[in-house]
Amino acid sequence: MMYTVDMTQPTQINFSPVTVEEEVAQNIRMILATPWGSAPLAREVGVDYSIIDEPAFIAESRLTAEIIAAITEQEPRAMVADVSFPKDIEDSLNGSVAVVVKYTLAEEE
Repeated sequence: MMYTVDMTQPTQINFSPVTVEEEVAQNIRMILATPWGSAPLAREVGVDYSIIDEPAFIAESRLTAEIIAAITEQEPRAMVADVSFPKDIEDSLNGSVAVVVKYTLAEEE
């Protein structure tokens, strides 16, 4: 089954997720929302967003690879199928990038 994490939509943090699907989705959202190196006592968590300063076509490719690597390493229960940027990557000029990640659960494979 394919699941989606859409960073263009706000969500609430659930401190006691009921299902594995909910927990994995929440973990992916936290990975994507955390700049790499900014989490106290867990500096390896997050995504390196310094890539945003690259030219748009390079930034999209490098950011896609960075997101896939971060999720693969930090949430091994998720297998990323697709990373997309619904808004034009040029929106990164204002300091924000919207990301949609589609994934499956490794346990379901």
